[in-house]
Amino acid sequence: MKRRVVITGMGVVTSLACQVNELWQKLLKGESGIHELRAFDVTRFKIRFGGDVHDWNPESFTDAFLDRKEIKRLDRFSQFAQVACHEAIVESGLDFTKEEPFRCGVILGSGIGGLHEIEEQVSKMIEKGPDRVSPFTVPKMMLNAAGGNISIRYGLRGINYSVATACASSNNAIGDAFKTIQYGDADVMITGGSEAAITPMSLASFQNMKALSSRNDQPTLASRPFDADRDGFVLSEGAGLLVIEELEHAKARGAKIYAELLGFGASADAGHITAPDENGTGAARAMSDALRNAELNPSQIQYINAHGTSTPLGDKAETAAIKRVFGEHAKQLSVSSTKSQLGHTLGASGGLELIATVKSICDAVIAPTINLDTPDPACDLDYTPNQPRERKINAALSNSFGFGGHNACVIVGQLR
Repeated sequence: MKRRVVITGMGVVTSLACQVNELWQKLLKGESGIHELRAFDVTRFKIRFGGDVHDWNPESFTDAFLDRKEIKRLDRFSQFAQVACHEAIVESGLDFTKEEPFRCGVILGSGIGGLHEIEEQVSKMIEKGPDRVSPFTVPKMMLNAAGGNISIRYGLRGINYSVATACASSNNAIGDAFKTIQYGDADVMITGGSEAAITPMSLASFQNMKALSSRNDQPTLASRPFDADRDGFVLSEGAGLLVIEELEHAKARGAKIYAELLGFGASADAGHITAPDENGTGAARAMSDALRNAELNPSQIQYINAHGTSTPLGDKAETAAIKRVFGEHAKQLSVSSTKSQLGHTLGASGGLELIATVKSICDAVIAPTINLDTPDPACDLDYTPNQPRERKINAALSNSFGFGGHNACVIVGQLR
């Protein structure tokens, strides 16, 4: 018999806020975390805005639980993960010294990993020679560094690995962690994702493939999912981590339970390496499989936190997929895209968006899709334009779709 899994802690790092409740209030107010990039000199770039955490100082955000020496040994994406994890664990009330370490693990997602470290050390090697490359390069840049460092900090000796499925990475990680507890291989898991891919190389690559919005003069208006005038996604960074645990384990220690993980589904488009299936066939299968795994009918879902990247092809494909799965009920759904306010955090997006979905369930209110002023006729669902909306939510779906044709969907709901 499958065990039940609940969410007991959440933590975030974003360009809008670095604390869950603060972030949630800003999302409800329709605030944007998009601005002119300050992470590096963007003068020569065609695209000069995004969602960088420009005032990032890990010591100030975390009551100095990371010392300066340790910070220098962590790539930026690992720093984000540590800070978000710290908030999630504090919120959960867990004391891992009282837990069986082999029953606690970490599964995180990241689309790219330690890109900052890679670019910095390549430049150093070219300019100063191979002897000047840092000996910490490999342990900083490797994709599994974030999860490995978290397990070391908290003594978590159970299942520990990292997932890379581009923008679906967090949801794939959450799905794997969910199943790990469901089938009895762990009692507590840290999961979600982290990404810090706003670097010169990354920005140049995304701008040259014409994936990004070009609204340099209107950064806060640039991410506009489902709007007829959308022209690409906005590159951002951040982390969204969750503590999930087996229901009876959470009850036994008197934990506050925010929501229950109910289902997970995944699929592949097996089509183009970057473009989505325009009919949304693969995305629809992932949603259908998540419903089947949750033992829910489509009519039992009230809300979808959409992948909603603000790309011309992606938003239409997702709309088509929702209609394919939900039929007439699609018109009764509330849908919104957190990316309208946070931009696209790539491999971290699923973790952040699941946290926003959980807050919607807890507070019975849906954060808006901002900048949705001129609806695309091909995107004709209720996308919660520009204003939050009160709605009781029993169960909700969070979608993530990534380059490579990866589709991963998570269903979460009130504790039943």
